[in-house]
Amino acid sequence: MKQIKYYLLSVVFASTGIFAQNQVNEKPQGHTDQNKFRQMKDVLPTPNTTRTASGAPGYEYTQQKVDYIMDIRLDESKNQIFGNEKITYHNNSKDHLEYLWVQLDQNMRARDSKTPDINSEDFNATFNGPSSFTSSNMKKRFDGGFNIEAVKNSDGSDLSFMINQTMMRINLPKPLAPGAVFKFQIKWWYNVNNHIEDHGRSGYEAFPDGNSNYVIAQFYPRLCVYDNVEGWQNMQFWGRSEWALEFGDFEVKITVPADHKLEATGVLQNEKDVLTKLQLKRFELAKKSFKDPVFIVTQEEAEAAEKEKSTKTKTWHFKANNVRDFAFATSRKFIWDAMAVDINGRAVMAISLYSKEGNPLWEEHSTRVVANTLEEYSKLTFDYPYNKAVSVHAQMGMEYPMICFNYGRPNPDGTYSERLKRGMIGVITHEVGHNFFPMIVNSDERQWTWMDEGLNSFVETLAELDYDPNFFTGNLPKDIVHYMGGDQSHLSPIMSQGDYVYQFGPNAYTKPAAGLYMLRHTIMGPELFDYAFRTYSKRWMFKHPTPADFFRSMEDASAMDLDWFWRGWFYTTDYTDIGIKQVKSYYLTDKPTEKAKEVAEQNNFNLDNYKDRLIYFAEAENGVVPADAKKPSDFEFLNNHLNALNDQEKGELNEAPKYFYEVTFEKPGGLVMPIILELTYEDGTKERKKYPAQIWRYDEREVKKVFKSQKAITGFVVDPDLETADVDMSNNSWPKEEKQSDFDQFKKRVKG
Repeated sequence: MKQIKYYLLSVVFASTGIFAQNQVNEKPQGHTDQNKFRQMKDVLPTPNTTRTASGAPGYEYTQQKVDYIMDIRLDESKNQIFGNEKITYHNNSKDHLEYLWVQLDQNMRARDSKTPDINSEDFNATFNGPSSFTSSNMKKRFDGGFNIEAVKNSDGSDLSFMINQTMMRINLPKPLAPGAVFKFQIKWWYNVNNHIEDHGRSGYEAFPDGNSNYVIAQFYPRLCVYDNVEGWQNMQFWGRSEWALEFGDFEVKITVPADHKLEATGVLQNEKDVLTKLQLKRFELAKKSFKDPVFIVTQEEAEAAEKEKSTKTKTWHFKANNVRDFAFATSRKFIWDAMAVDINGRAVMAISLYSKEGNPLWEEHSTRVVANTLEEYSKLTFDYPYNKAVSVHAQMGMEYPMICFNYGRPNPDGTYSERLKRGMIGVITHEVGHNFFPMIVNSDERQWTWMDEGLNSFVETLAELDYDPNFFTGNLPKDIVHYMGGDQSHLSPIMSQGDYVYQFGPNAYTKPAAGLYMLRHTIMGPELFDYAFRTYSKRWMFKHPTPADFFRSMEDASAMDLDWFWRGWFYTTDYTDIGIKQVKSYYLTDKPTEKAKEVAEQNNFNLDNYKDRLIYFAEAENGVVPADAKKPSDFEFLNNHLNALNDQEKGELNEAPKYFYEVTFEKPGGLVMPIILELTYEDGTKERKKYPAQIWRYDEREVKKVFKSQKAITGFVVDPDLETADVDMSNNSWPKEEKQSDFDQFKKRVKG
């Protein structure tokens, strides 16, 4: 027998050797690491002395500073703006700069603008009425764009410059050394566009009464951002992706008709010159009102002002320190109200300007929404640092430091739908929230739109739910399912430059917001997430963060490895689809099962030697456990074993389970996510379990979990509250829910 046994072993080993040799001769191709949990060192930039591995600014981090002194004049009769600005550029980098780049955003509207040329268009070869025919085929392009009258040195001499579409290069007389300052001035004017007819983020709205509301932004040549690692951010402005701007101090004087009411970025310096004694008195009352807005200008007063146009002018004088931009709004039609907001013991003013066309919706909600937004964003990030936040009624949604332009117009009779109201509250929350992202946490919007819109939309969601717990935000994971499961040829990763992404809204706003909501509520938990998010926000106040700074800060402050989440959610268009592939039920028996016999035979294990000493597990047919199934207490040898334990050992035990289930989870989708599971027991009670995303680290196709219970489990449901944006719920339940056909549903309704 020994000889036969050794012979068989030698044959086996010899065969194995031959097989191994074949493997050596036919070695398969290697592969790169494609595990969903691999680190992102291949994607993120290498940390350095300016941006650390923790996500914080490094000790050699620098950024430029740009100060502006401007005199602005609005010609209401011609809808033109004239400006003269003096610019002081501080080179805080370690580089010698040969030139400066200046943004000329209004040139997007110039007659020779390339912006219309980059869009595909087809011919409407059907029919036109006279108005649409004229507009489509005969209307001249609006004559917008900056008219640059002079670019001069501080001594008045001409300064060399070159304009390339929406960018102007200032050719410096000599390289600007590190730590040096360069002063120059630009004189300009342009025709203001009608933003209702021609769209845009700035312009005027003309009313039938002959008056206009002006919401003016991107109205002056502005310096581009220079980063001593990435260089100049001088990508052309095509009209979609917004701005990267430097912080600085502004002193701006704005001359408008004397009967206009005006608000702007900054602190008003000459309130006694431009406000009446009554308006000043009302403003003082508003500073003490933390509950309800106080009218500075009532609707009756605004309607009276609409009837005449002053031929005189007033100059409003504002100063703003450490802001990245400046904007203003002006009209004689404006109603004006304000209230104070308590931001950690400091009073900040929430203010609204709106014409009567916005009422009653605006007087009921605008300023209160501004106040709520400042409160909620401050809780989640940092205390709002400026003295005010202003919401202006305009048929758009756009944001600037301390001031934003928002839509929401009721019907002419004052009625409005719940949808319109919700939309207005949402846009005001969103645009006021932009004071935090990117007006203070100053990301590069031109390159990474989601760092502005996505982060802001996420915090907006929490603020809206605070304003109204039943508010439909549209930014929850369940709201992104249709987009995530859509045509892959029309999807782009979040980490895409905004000018060329498909479906800009879901890509830049909703998907990042839903992802962060999921990160807070499902993956990290509010406590860990909020601390990390606040850490990032405070680290990068008044600085220029990049995506890597955000990703690294969130991990650094939470001790959570989230590379799998950033890689999947931000760098791919993969979707979530996790389901239940199979559920096997087992029960106890004292008789050896075929499976037990097979295992025993494979291991040379004689079951007969262990009679009355083993508990066997039998698989229930069709998941039905027989009525005569054994209970743990039925096994005397088990009871004897338990009785022999000491008190400490007994105290470490749970009640012996009677039911056993093996659940196989499948993942047809490309994203890894936590498994959120709801169990339903035979008595109707429910239990939740959550397994981290790392459960998929060894096999991302399917995993198994075993459930042991004293009560029978009658159902399993994956992601019952739609927390992970699962695109296919048909595989999320066991027993599988049978979806009724439309005909069956019709028959049921008829019988009912």
